[in-house]
Parts: sequence; C-alpha cells; structure tokens
Amino acid sequence: MVPYRVIEPQYERVPVILSIPHCGTTFPDEIRNELKPDLTSFPDDTDWFVDQLYDFAPELGITVIHAVYSRWVIDLNRPPDNTPLYKDGRLITGLCPVTTFLGEPLYRDERKEIQPEEVQRRLQTYYWPYHEKLTKLLTSLKNDFGSVLLWDCHSIRQHVPTIHPEKFPDLILGDAGGTSASPGLIEIALRNLEHSGFSVSHNHPFSGGYITRHYGKPSDNQHALQLEMSKVVYMDDAERTYHPQRAEKIRRILRKTLDTLSQLVAHS
Repeated sequence: MVPYRVIEPQYERVPVILSIPHCGTTFPDEIRNELKPDLTSFPDDTDWFVDQLYDFAPELGITVIHAVYSRWVIDLNRPPDNTPLYKDGRLITGLCPVTTFLGEPLYRDERKEIQPEEVQRRLQTYYWPYHEKLTKLLTSLKNDFGSVLLWDCHSIRQHVPTIHPEKFPDLILGDAGGTSASPGLIEIALRNLEHSGFSVSHNHPFSGGYITRHYGKPSDNQHALQLEMSKVVYMDDAERTYHPQRAEKIRRILRKTLDTLSQLVAHS
C-alpha cells in the first residue's frame, strides 16, 4: 500500500499544499501484532478526523497529502535521524515511538527502542515515500507560481501533562520562531486566527515540527506554517468523535485563512 494519499484540487490549483502527517490509522500486520491490542483499537495519539476537517481545501484549489499509516509505525513529522525537536524536559515520542504521549508502552514486550535495522526498513517503506512526494508537489507548484506555502495540519488532546502542565490553547501557530515563512504571511495568518473567537498562541508550546522546519525556506520562496489545534475545537468533550457543529465554526476560519494566504502567495 502506498503510505500516503494525495487529493488533487477540484478547480484551478493554487500555490498551497496541506500536509496531514498524523491522521493515519493503518498498521501493517507485522507491526500490529507486536503492539498492545487495547491501544491499536483506538490509537489515541492520532490526529483524528483532521483530514475530514480540511476536506474543503480541494474546492479552493489546494493540494492535500495525508498519511495512511499510524504515527506509531513511524512519525513523519520527526527528523529522520531522530534528533529531538524540543529540549525543555517534555516527553518526546521518537521517530519510531515506543510509548504514547503519556509514556505508556506501546509494545507487548514493552521494548525501550526499535532496532536500527527495523528503523531503516520503516524509513524506506513509509517515511521517505511521503517526503519524496511532498517535495515533488512543492517543487511543481513553486515552478508554476514562483512561491509556495506548505500548511502542516495537526491536532492534540486539550491536556497532555507530559508535554505541557496546562491545557493547550485552541490554536497554536508555529513558524520555527519566525524562520519558516515570511513575516507578511505569518502576520496575516495570525491576524485571521486571532480574530476567530478562539484562543491563539504563537510558537508556544509548539513552534513547528520537522516538516515545518525542514521545508520552510522563505528566502527560496518556499514557506511553511504549522497549525496545531486542541481536539475539542472540532470533536466532542471526550475527544472521541467528530462534532459537526464545532467543526463548522473552525472550518469557516480555516477556509478564510487559507484562501487569503493562497492569494498572497500567488501574487508575491
């Protein structure tokens, strides 16, 4: 199975790509059989329904790429060498995780690491194909328009004490400390989000993962922004099911923000 799905624009394309690296829920049999079955029945660290939340994007001419396999197989938003993204004492799940965000062992044998040869196999099978396709999509749009924006889409439980002691804001815009996108795009994105009625934070406690940091090259007219959101923004209070009424409110904000940004990038 190809480890990603690409959804092409329904109309004339614009220079924006949505990446959704953590919505996958599939497990290869050989990996599923080694994981604790009570965890794989509902893989809690999944960015549940984020692909559904953004399913309006192709109507705006935006190209979407999203993961098929669970982040517990391999995390597409971690550096391939597994270098930690944060050094502030929070629990950080690795390239090939062995625990949940809460530190619960994923594997039946409660292993502390994945063997190097298995990591390399997963990189070749699941990780590099996603990033190679994402690179091709970005290059194609930049060649056509001169500039391109990558919007990396994420969600997280409202409270994960192993990462942050307090509840997360509704929306967290990350731009690698202002280095992954031009100041103008960052300002417009923040302005739209801050006038949404949702609580908004900028670069704290998430400043962008590997995708944002690696692909954001504003000096080369390639911009990247990450939007993290609390799951209660579009899910029920238990963070288990999609909540259409809540989702519709944030979808309006996302649609307006992405439409505005796509026009700016197209004419930059």
